Amino acid sequence: MGSLFSRRKTRVTEQDKAVLQIKKQRDELKRFTRRTADSIDRGTATIKELAKRNQKDRALLLLKKNKCQEKLLAQADQYLTTIEGLIANIEFAQVQVLVVDSFKKSNEALKQLNDLMKLDDVEKILSDAREYQEYQQEITNLIAGNLTSKDDADVEAEFERILRADLPEVPDHEVSEPESPIKTKKREAPVEKRIPVMATG
Repeated sequence: MGSLFSRRKTRVTEQDKAVLQIKKQRDELKRFTRRTADSIDRGTATIKELAKRNQKDRALLLLKKNKCQEKLLAQADQYLTTIEGLIANIEFAQVQVLVVDSFKKSNEALKQLNDLMKLDDVEKILSDAREYQEYQQEITNLIAGNLTSKDDADVEAEFERILRADLPEVPDHEVSEPESPIKTKKREAPVEKRIPVMATG
């Protein structure tokens, strides 16, 4: 179980060890400067008390001690500045190495991709595609040129047959219309005209 949850150990380089050692020296210098500054402050307060008591000799001795400590403090500050700059330069150099390595890997990957698809291969693919299109066009032209008028008629007939296949059937015999009663007009009887008869005397 422990191996499953254990973190993968990162490889520590010589540069990492050097940076760690320099940082330890920096931290030690920082502790020294804090102690020295505190000692100078305490010495200054003591010198004031001795001056009030007219203990000039002891006051001068402490002043000399403070001067020495101030010089050491100034040197320590210079060392700290130098060390901080050194650490920054080393860390920046490490970043540069990582960046250069990333560029190198990217260029290698790009080169591999270019090797997989070379310019000649692309041109050949495009050329083959054009030749295939031209070949298809030639076949189409040959087919169109070899068709006769009868072939055209057959094509039209086939097209009509396809259309009829999708339409409902039409009966081929006459459809009788439904019978409807025929109304007949009654014949009117002829009207006899009477001819007047002249009387004879």
